[in-house]
Amino acid sequence: MFGGAGVYADGVMFGLVDEDVLYLKTDDETRSAFEAEGMEAFAYATKDGRTTIMSYWRAPERLFDEPDEMLAWARQALAVARKAGAKRKPKRFPAKRSRSA
Repeated sequence: MFGGAGVYADGVMFGLVDEDVLYLKTDDETRSAFEAEGMEAFAYATKDGRTTIMSYWRAPERLFDEPDEMLAWARQALAVARKAGAKRKPKRFPAKRSRSA
C-alpha cells in the first residue's frame, strides 16, 4: 500500500508515518479541523499510475510543541478509527442448530 509505518492502539490503526510526516485518521466530522490548519490528505500513487487519497490527514506540526493538544487530536483519530472499524466488521450470528426429530 505505502512505504510508511502504521500507528496503532489496541490493534486499531489511527495514524501513519510516511517520510517523517505524521498523518491522523479523519472522517467527515473531524476533517474540517485539518482543513482549517491548511493540512492535506495522505495520497500515494498506485502501480497503475492512479493516485489514491486516504482518510488520513497530515497532523499540524505545531502539535509537536503542544503535547496536550496532540493527545486530544490523537484520541479523536483513534475514536474515528474505532468507529470506522466497527462499521466494517461483519455481524456474527450464532450457528443454527439442527433439530433432530
